[in-house]
Amino acid sequence: MFNKKFYIVAAIFLFSIIRCQAQDCNISINGYVFDEASELPLSYVNVFVQETYKGTITDDNGNFVLDSLCAGEYHVQFSHIGCEPIKFHLDLTKDTVLNIGFFHTVNSLGTVVVEEQRDNFNNQPNLSVNRKTIEDNANKNLSGLLETETGVSLIKNGSGISKPVVHGLYGNRLTILNNGIIQSGQQWGNDHSPEIDPFAADKISVLKGANAIEYGGSNLGSVVLIESKRITREPHLHGQVNYTYESNGNGQNINVRLAKYSPLLAWRINGTLKKYGDRKTANYFLNNTGLKEDNLTLQLEKSWDDKLFLDFHASTFNTRLGILRGSHISNLTDLESAWSREEPFYTESNFSSEIEAPKQHVSHHLVKLKAKYYKNENQIVEAFVAGQINNRKEFDIRRGGRTDTPALSLLQHTFNSEIKYSHIFDKGWKLKIGNQNALTDNTNNPETGILPLIPDYISWKSGVFSTISKTKNKVQFNLGIRYDFEDQLALTYNNNIPREIVRYKNIFHNISGLFAIKYDITKYQVLSFNTGFAMRNPGINELYSFGLHQGVSGIEEGDINLNTEKAIKNTLEYKWFPNTNFTLNALVYFQHFNDYIFLNPQEEIRLTIRGAFPVFRYEQTNANIYGLDISTQFTISNYLHGLLKYSYLKGDDIENNLPLVFMPPNSFFGSLTYQAKKGLKLGQKVRMNESEIEINNRLVFEQNNILDNQDFIQPPPKYNLLGIKASTNFIFPNYKIRCFVKADNLFNIAYRDYLNRQRYFADDIGLSITTGINFKF
Repeated sequence: MFNKKFYIVAAIFLFSIIRCQAQDCNISINGYVFDEASELPLSYVNVFVQETYKGTITDDNGNFVLDSLCAGEYHVQFSHIGCEPIKFHLDLTKDTVLNIGFFHTVNSLGTVVVEEQRDNFNNQPNLSVNRKTIEDNANKNLSGLLETETGVSLIKNGSGISKPVVHGLYGNRLTILNNGIIQSGQQWGNDHSPEIDPFAADKISVLKGANAIEYGGSNLGSVVLIESKRITREPHLHGQVNYTYESNGNGQNINVRLAKYSPLLAWRINGTLKKYGDRKTANYFLNNTGLKEDNLTLQLEKSWDDKLFLDFHASTFNTRLGILRGSHISNLTDLESAWSREEPFYTESNFSSEIEAPKQHVSHHLVKLKAKYYKNENQIVEAFVAGQINNRKEFDIRRGGRTDTPALSLLQHTFNSEIKYSHIFDKGWKLKIGNQNALTDNTNNPETGILPLIPDYISWKSGVFSTISKTKNKVQFNLGIRYDFEDQLALTYNNNIPREIVRYKNIFHNISGLFAIKYDITKYQVLSFNTGFAMRNPGINELYSFGLHQGVSGIEEGDINLNTEKAIKNTLEYKWFPNTNFTLNALVYFQHFNDYIFLNPQEEIRLTIRGAFPVFRYEQTNANIYGLDISTQFTISNYLHGLLKYSYLKGDDIENNLPLVFMPPNSFFGSLTYQAKKGLKLGQKVRMNESEIEINNRLVFEQNNILDNQDFIQPPPKYNLLGIKASTNFIFPNYKIRCFVKADNLFNIAYRDYLNRQRYFADDIGLSITTGINFKF
């Protein structure tokens, strides 16, 4: 009996010991948080364990300690004013030490990280927009997210349609890479935004160097990278739901994102719906300026033994855009009157969510399969194939009940392929070689009954490049060369009566070269020089456009005798970050063009059966574009953060001694952000933290570098827009809720922007209040 009781007691005792060991709650997490750029410690970084509700902040030396933790799986989050939060999964079984690097200087220094490709352009001028900025600006399109960045402007056609302009260049000269694929569509049309859902991205980056040799396209100016992060390697289902409401236009945006990792297959799905009605200026509604948008993105990932990685990406983007009714005028007298009216024609006093002609329907579909093979730690081979379909229809107000028949209907198919090989040699030399190909078939659907604005064409492009880079002591340099071949076959009509079919065949050979060097003056000062030569052959629209471009309310005419553009761009950039409380970045650039192609307003207003419209013609000249980008961020205290940005640009037609038209005016942006030093406990399992209030101001100067007779109306005066934003996070053990409210154009200023083609007829939008909620789990 004694022995039996003894064994029972011993078993209970042993079970208790095992249970206590299993529930060991004496584990600690020690860590150090620093700034990636300056390598200096970051103080007052919030560290929070979501499941246990434990939190702390880093000390003056960037150190922190979290103790009394039980073994288990946790999500640890780090946040700091002026930085994008960092969150990761941790399977805690013993005392753990963490070293966390923040890109604290991302706003002023333009730090960009592309996985395993960082050294390709880290000595080129660049900037980036992070995921937090994307989520807090769900009411903006891709271009709108870049508007306040130095060196970036927007060319617009109304309130919701815009394209990025980098150092004065846009359209055919600006390459946009959507997850590594050159976005193929009607880039020449300034009447619609790039067909990309920014909510599918984790980072939007802009390379402002002379030329990013590695990327194909006609990037005489810059490259915009739309990047998605690798799916996080943890077994739980994670996701988020974002909803925003914008008062101006009664706009509603909803986004859902889900992701899960599994060794068999990792997946992420992203869906977005948008709906807007008429936008409103300070004094009146902009009738027929609504939009509807529905987008879906799927990403799949699979890896084998850390040697082979496959990535599948598919997306569909679909939008319906209204064009301001008051921008389509029926006769010459009314058109001249419209340019001087306080309010556009057809302005109504009531809000409407209807989208009627003139309008556009645009769809873009993309599929990509990419493989990356790691032969060893020094050799990588990458390859992908991709296909794109772009369908664009423009609807005009037509007689005889034909308004529902498109006046322009284009269908474009594009096939892309690429292969790259990277090799890191001894002593830090790195070589990369690659080849890109693109086949484009653009067809006018015959349903319009109107001569097409641009012809049917087939284009075949093929390019090869090679880059070499090395870092030694304080110096890093990149050297690259590229050759591109393009074969164009166009089928169009001549301007004679009767019309005759004309075929054009063009073959172009383009060469690009790049040299970039970065010198670390001290540990906290960097000087970079970048120079490059590039050639760009004229696009189909520049050669053969002839007719009404309904989306921008103008007649456009090409020139079949245009020559290939040639440009040399030089940039000099200085970075200074003496500590984590202050950073400074200054960039000067100069770009010279031979045979610069531009759309020039003519001294003609043409009356057609579709109305009266101004005439624009593609012309060539020799030109210079030069400017200055300067930005600084500073910390006034541990909870007050400031940011200042200034952009100066000037473009000159040196052949005719005239200013260049449609160059961005100079601009200034500043913001001041207050973040509460500590969170607030609201209950046993609820905490409010990262509460912020931001005041910002954007000043755009008048474009004085233009003559009165170079445009149909004079440039608008300068304008100043004040904004305010408040946000906070509610942290629960298994999820987080972020709420924000912001007001743009707080004082409801009536203004017009020089780069907005709608300025000929109407003001830009007035006061807009946006509220949003973000639920993450």
